Amino acid sequence: MERSGGGDPRETLRLLWRPPQPRSGRGRPPKVSLEKIVAAAMALADRDGLAAMTMDRLAASLGVGTMTLYTHVPGKAELVDLMVDSAWRELDLTPSGPWRDRIEDYAKQNVALHERHPWLRVVSTVRPPLGPGLLARDDFLLAALSMTGLPAAETSAASDSIVTFVDGAAATLAEHTHAERVSGQSGEDWWAARQVFWESIFDPARYPAIDRAWQNGGFDRSAVQAAANAFDLGLRALLDGIAAMARAARPR
Repeated sequence: MERSGGGDPRETLRLLWRPPQPRSGRGRPPKVSLEKIVAAAMALADRDGLAAMTMDRLAASLGVGTMTLYTHVPGKAELVDLMVDSAWRELDLTPSGPWRDRIEDYAKQNVALHERHPWLRVVSTVRPPLGPGLLARDDFLLAALSMTGLPAAETSAASDSIVTFVDGAAATLAEHTHAERVSGQSGEDWWAARQVFWESIFDPARYPAIDRAWQNGGFDRSAVQAAANAFDLGLRALLDGIAAMARAARPR
């Protein structure tokens, strides 16, 4: 598990909030820039995983020496923050429609983001990179939820709840896809290979609720379908709860 926010705070903030680099009108462009480094790091992590994204391998992919990278970024900790924030900036956070539609659109985009960048699932952002991607996301969610009329404290808590649920569910969905890709075995085949558990080990009398769910079709879907359904149900329940809180808070 990697953790964001572990690098030098001053250097990280300087890099996160760097101004756009002007295009050079004359001469050859530099072989490597911070933007190219971040893009190459994300591509490497997308393909081989974040653990495989070492500074040596990254330098080799760019055709430069490892020490060249350190003239642009202090180390991997700061680079991970730049990668995470760059990923968040891929979200289209144009405000449009009622608050619930905005949150649902954000959630769907987040799932797609984790599918594109499965390494996001192994980065803890409890201490987040304080970059433009993070702030744009938080501002979008708070603006949408402020439309409910909830007090500021509840609006902030609702936003945190959405981030916690959506990020976790998106990571779970991405993990299913990643596990199939790296193992070469589908979820259905994995469960089929363990059918002996249900036939020889599982005791319905000891676990009656599981048995009832099984007998009544509760586990008929594939693992991927079950995770997708759990995401849809959980998001709907969460937004229903926020809507109910908003109704209860309105003056009578």
